[in-house]
Amino acid sequence: MTGNTDFSKSEQYTLSIRLSTDGFSFSIFNPLSADTPDIHHYDVDETLSLTANLKQAFRETEWLSNPFRHVNILASGGRFTFVPLEFFEDELAESFFHHNHPKRENEVVQYNILHNNNVVVLFGMDRSVCNFLREQHPDARFYAQASPLIEYCTAKSRLGNNRKMYVYLRKEALDVYAYERSRLLLANTFACKTSADRIYYLLYIWKQLGLDQERDELHLTGCRDIREDLLPELKRYIRQVFVMNPSDNLDLQAINLCE
Repeated sequence: MTGNTDFSKSEQYTLSIRLSTDGFSFSIFNPLSADTPDIHHYDVDETLSLTANLKQAFRETEWLSNPFRHVNILASGGRFTFVPLEFFEDELAESFFHHNHPKRENEVVQYNILHNNNVVVLFGMDRSVCNFLREQHPDARFYAQASPLIEYCTAKSRLGNNRKMYVYLRKEALDVYAYERSRLLLANTFACKTSADRIYYLLYIWKQLGLDQERDELHLTGCRDIREDLLPELKRYIRQVFVMNPSDNLDLQAINLCE
């Protein structure tokens, strides 16, 4: 399906691609329209490499090779880390990254500078995937999935006088971003596959940060089925629990604010 998108005008649009072991997602955003992005999902074959799956997706989805105004690539996963902007030096990016993550073969380290938070997000991507995408779209911009989420949540966290924790739910992990009036307190990924583990991690983090069960807020986004499963249980312990708007594909919508 391609929704109502007219791909003869693709040069006016922004294409954003989320790469995940759960599957690929493609967002087409028309900055001249008030409509929300047109988003499509592509299941991956777990017996194939990420690069092989991506090549297959481009063969089967012809419009992915169209020329676009901008192309954004989002790398999902937990291989990211932070460096305060004042300490960051480009030539030390790999050293900073490998201080927190073990080296992997065929991995390239990239980074995003988040001026609103005065931090640099360092992240690893498969080199073959990067090379293939640059062949298709030479001007593509690469982001950690965390980068647009942090920027979006930073703006949201300024509202009100309480602290806020934002959670992006994935099938095998959850990403947590906590703030005190736009000041980033925590950004981390936790591997977990069951509802019991997710609830344990979230309540443990909540307690470790000293968040208030009555006053502070917990906001959920990401996988809808997981979210609906967690909501009733979390509301037993935390009064202010909300589903974020937009509730689905927040990262693919937030990335358009980075232009």
